Amino acid sequence: MNDKKAHTRERILQAASAALVQRGPAEPSVGEVMGGAGLTVGGFYAHFESKDALMLEAFTQLLAQRRALIAQLDAGLSGEERRALVAAFYLSRKHRDSAEHACPIPASIGEMGRLPDDFRQALAEHMELMLAQLADSPEDTDKALADIALMVGGLALARALGPGELSDRMLRAAKSAVV
Repeated sequence: MNDKKAHTRERILQAASAALVQRGPAEPSVGEVMGGAGLTVGGFYAHFESKDALMLEAFTQLLAQRRALIAQLDAGLSGEERRALVAAFYLSRKHRDSAEHACPIPASIGEMGRLPDDFRQALAEHMELMLAQLADSPEDTDKALADIALMVGGLALARALGPGELSDRMLRAAKSAVV
């Protein structure tokens, strides 16, 4: 792939990622994503075979970025300490209000049943890899799963409420319940 084509593909993926974080993978149209990238719809199929293929790639990239952030945490920390640090960021106003580089799961989970199975498989793989990062032992896995569920649910509700006192309380309550 030449540099110009690779750069264009990356612009499309960035626009798809931003749309996915805000509205999930099913709702944004190809036209909307291409417009967000500053491109016309006509060039879409030179880069992706379908909208689902584009959104799946954007989804998996966003999930990988989340895991890369966690990988930067001190390996000497316990799973509980890592989860507390993740919760401090994940359940923050900044993350709730971010239009880019935010977790795509809250906007996507309601659509999983209507998406190709590849999305569910990507989510399941992500969860397994997150567990490996956030649990110290097999015995700690259930607590880590519960903390992840609490974080995702708390963020989803806070985003649905929008900025405001109740949303802020939701973030604080979820954060205090993790670990």
